Amino acid sequence: MLAIARRLEDAGYETWCIGGAVRDNLLGIANHDFDLGTAATPAVVQKLFRRTVPIGVKHGTVAVLDDQGGQHEVTTFRKDVKTDGRHAEVAFGVSLDEDLARRDFTINAIAYHPLRHEWRDPFDGHGDLFDREVVRAVGDPRQRFREDYLRIVRALRFSARFGFPIERATWEAARAEIEGLKQLSAERVRDEWFKGLDTAQTPSRLLDLWTEVGALQWWLPEVVKRETGNVKRDADVVDRFPVRDPVLVTAYLSGDPEALLRRLRCSNAEIERGRRIGEFRDAWPAVVTDVSVRHWLAEVGGAADDLLAMALAEGWGGELADVAARVRHSHAPLTLADLALRGTDLVELGVQEGPDIGVVLDALLDLVLEHPELNTREALLHEVTKLTGEMPIPPDVRKRVTDSIRRSGQL
Repeated sequence: MLAIARRLEDAGYETWCIGGAVRDNLLGIANHDFDLGTAATPAVVQKLFRRTVPIGVKHGTVAVLDDQGGQHEVTTFRKDVKTDGRHAEVAFGVSLDEDLARRDFTINAIAYHPLRHEWRDPFDGHGDLFDREVVRAVGDPRQRFREDYLRIVRALRFSARFGFPIERATWEAARAEIEGLKQLSAERVRDEWFKGLDTAQTPSRLLDLWTEVGALQWWLPEVVKRETGNVKRDADVVDRFPVRDPVLVTAYLSGDPEALLRRLRCSNAEIERGRRIGEFRDAWPAVVTDVSVRHWLAEVGGAADDLLAMALAEGWGGELADVAARVRHSHAPLTLADLALRGTDLVELGVQEGPDIGVVLDALLDLVLEHPELNTREALLHEVTKLTGEMPIPPDVRKRVTDSIRRSGQL
């Protein structure tokens, strides 16, 4: 980073460290991912450095690669020419102070010169960090939010992360402009919400802020509609989750996790994860025994760890977690893939290919969930040829399977 700054300065272009890394380093939070602001245009930056990536040239940003291939963002000093609350058109050729004046909050509008060791802080972000400990918009807060409505939820994230209240005028402006959130893309809102959950001192504080400012109704309405009707209790629970997992926390808070994660344009895997949490979060074993937990683990599949995290956070899942760990450690069969018998074995036995194969395998899995010791090829073949009442097979399927095995001479 220093080498990049020095080359720009040597070429006659003023260059400063700007952004979150400056703020975090002032707070003693390790952060070496410094962004550089410079008077050089993107075209000049690309000419000065051999290895660059045009990650946002239209908005003035070029990534310069160092000798190890690491990317360092270099952004031209700029000002907004036109904005619709979601997208901005910018102009270059402005001063550092003009660039700082377009930033969202004072704590993010501090610049440091890495070569001369000078500071530029025209809006007293240092005072807001250490004396007043507030999140305050640069200049007119309503204007800042109208330039980009995502700044409303960014204010909530910084408040929850640092434990700072939001300065009164900034808070009132956020409430006044809250409907602007509906103009934002789902991806930007999702990233801000997830980042907020990941960095907040407590997730409940972030949820309180989203609730109080009125942001939930626009993007997270399922959280308001939780069947418990008690968002505060849910918020307290997520503070006790053993891992800070934004998808899990979001799914837990939601009355319809699948719908919420789909609205936020999450990945298909995350949406499916939320669907399974929603489907099984009330499907607990009536009593906790090795047998009941084997059946439960088989039913909930990949959702088990998420469900156990929820139960532990709610303060009652200790015994279930202990038994589940013991069952898993025993390598007891829990899925069709764990069976010692395959569909091809049934065909060789004489069972006709088709849906009956799946019915028999499901019955065998139910059997070994009750009696794991039967999970050997010989024992399962014996059970199929016996077709005893222990195997929960519908009578019509039982007859077809029995007739097929008899015709094959295996019975």
